[in-house]
Amino acid sequence: MPGPHTMNLLPHLQASTALPLDAHQALLVGRAWVHGLGAVLVQVRPDGVYDLSAVAATCSELLELADPAAAIRAASLPRLADTQAVLANSAQDARDTALPWLLAPCDLQAIKAAGVTFVASMLERVIEEQARGDASRAEAVRKAVVGVIGDNLSAVKPGSPEAAQLKQVLIEQGVWSQYLEVGIGPDAEIFTKSQPMSAVGTGADAGIHPGSAWNNPEPEIVLAVNSRGEVRGATLGNDVNLRDFEGRSALLLGKAKDNNASCAIGPFIRLFDAHFGIADVRQCVITTRVAGPEGFAMQGESPLAMISRDPLDLAAQALGPNHQYPDGLVLFLGTMYAPTQDRHGPGQGFTHVVGDIVTVASPQLGTLANRINTSDRVAPWTYGAVALMRDLARRGLLN
Repeated sequence: MPGPHTMNLLPHLQASTALPLDAHQALLVGRAWVHGLGAVLVQVRPDGVYDLSAVAATCSELLELADPAAAIRAASLPRLADTQAVLANSAQDARDTALPWLLAPCDLQAIKAAGVTFVASMLERVIEEQARGDASRAEAVRKAVVGVIGDNLSAVKPGSPEAAQLKQVLIEQGVWSQYLEVGIGPDAEIFTKSQPMSAVGTGADAGIHPGSAWNNPEPEIVLAVNSRGEVRGATLGNDVNLRDFEGRSALLLGKAKDNNASCAIGPFIRLFDAHFGIADVRQCVITTRVAGPEGFAMQGESPLAMISRDPLDLAAQALGPNHQYPDGLVLFLGTMYAPTQDRHGPGQGFTHVVGDIVTVASPQLGTLANRINTSDRVAPWTYGAVALMRDLARRGLLN
């Protein structure tokens, strides 16, 4: 198997692609590791990375402000470094401690995810379940499932009377699935993807479990939500997924989803303001590219307009009277991207190879770039909430 460092991330860490197309008017918030200080909340502009500590100590605290965008624009912020230099220094194997590098832009927020929110991925989940996690059976199962339920369920509104009627028909035909339940039923699937502070940022290695033989990227829009349920901005994410583990049993979802470095978020949270809001999120199109060390290449697109549940509905299902998050949350919205392109032979479908470069991009949000490694070989997660609080106290940022 090729080594994890055979592919270069630097071409994907350029300001021209990492930042949104309208970066000059985008309000971008991130976090950077600064030697001697620890994790620092920053604003990223085309000309530089600026310290936001005078506005808020953490990303969680920033999103609790009445108007985060106005607070940032009113502040005079010290410049830490050149944006391009920080981006280049974010590559996992090329970091110079004299310069900052980017982390995931969220910190104390819970990391949640909505699943089965697109028809295409819903069908693939049904196929995983029927194939019992065996990639070699997927194509035959795919044909059988589509032959019974079709491949166009996009007109079915989740939770509607029509969806309930379809459910009854499918039960009678013996093809009802737990994935169809959350795909077209009244209740969305909302699960814990990873732990606060555990996500990796752009340039870092992303992890897959070493025991997985069938896995894929899950490129998604990620909402930044405060404790009051207010959506304050959006970013990009890769909800790295193990199709074989979850296909064997839905009770293995935790093992399929939450592994070291298996959650990538970034490069920045774009705050809502006069230039960007939830209406723009709804129109985002995500482009995903996978470049393998053996020359394999794959590309796909996910228009968020095809989502079956509105982003604000998903946020409301994640946080409300029945569930609170005092530090806020970031919420993956799900993906329609379920790659089926054969990589290792006819009928074998897609799975990652160590060393793959995965880029998740949107003109409004920039580009998130990560290289794939196994979770046991990625640098262990050691910087948690306690370490952050110690650093903030040492800097005099805790009241």
